[in-house]
Parts: sequence; structure tokens; C-alpha cells
Amino acid sequence: MAHSLELILDDPSDQQVRDEWAVLAEAGLPHQGRVASTTNRPHVTLIAASTIDPGADAALTPAAMRLPVDMMLGAPLVFGNGRRSTLARLVVPTTELLSIHTQVDRLAAEFLGRDSSPAFAHTQPGRWTPHVTLARRLDPDQLAHALGILDLRAEIAGSFVALRRWDPDAGVDHILPGRAC
Repeated sequence: MAHSLELILDDPSDQQVRDEWAVLAEAGLPHQGRVASTTNRPHVTLIAASTIDPGADAALTPAAMRLPVDMMLGAPLVFGNGRRSTLARLVVPTTELLSIHTQVDRLAAEFLGRDSSPAFAHTQPGRWTPHVTLARRLDPDQLAHALGILDLRAEIAGSFVALRRWDPDAGVDHILPGRAC
């Protein structure tokens, strides 16, 4: 499982995404709310790598201190190959968000991966699509059903309030100190 650096949503925005997970659950569809972990929550992955050394926490303080920043969850996104898809909400990529992503990528670079392997390509600046995942592994019929029952026309406006480092090996997240913490 990938280690990651993630942005956390404010409480009202978090709840709105959890409400969307609940709609999917009530329909018997896959949803991110069924991930069995006390640290499972809506988030935006900034960087993913095979490992992230805990030393990154101190190095990332300047990025964490920039939070909170405004954010907007917008249109639905579908990632996948047609047989199985991931349904997500686009995070509207503001200049501030892209700047924070670039800063986190730069500050964390020396702490990523085993044997100096870099961040996974899809999370690198210029290749990153900021999003909040609603459901994974949807077949085409499930995807169509999910798109039909969710009201994804309404944007979710809020803030990113914290930066966290997720360590799946230990099953813990580390909220990095910032202005909002």
C-alpha cells in the first residue's frame, strides 16, 4: 500500500463527502466509507510513494503553515479502463493549490521511497489531477447507477485545513502542525 501526503477537508466539507458515500452505501454500491480504518476520511492525495520517511514531517512545516486555504469540489471524474472505474470529485485546481502541491513535492522529495524512488508519476506536478475519491472498483452498471443517484451538480465549497502523512504500514496518520491545528 502506498504512503501518502494528503490535504484534509474542513468538517462541513468532510461531512458532505461522507453524505455522498452514504448515498452510495444505501444503494448497495461500492464507496470509500466502507474502508475499515479509523483514519479513513475524505482527502486529496498530494504525493504517493512506496514509503515516506517520517523526517518529512518537519520539512513540510512551511507547506502546512499555509493552511487553511479555500477549496472547491466540482464535477465528477471517472478514472479507469472501462471494466472497473474510480468515481471521484474534481478539486478545482486553484493557483494556491497548485503552488502548495509543488511545494510539498519539492520539500518531500528527499524523504520518498526506498532506494530513492520518486513519488508515483500520477502525483507529480504536471501530471496530478486533484480529486476526492467517492468509490473504487465500480463496474459500468454500478458507475451508471452511482452517477444517476448522486447530485454531483452541486459544488462543495470549503477549505483544506491540514496536511497529513499517511503511513499504511503502521495504520496511522500524522497531522502536521500548521496554523489550523
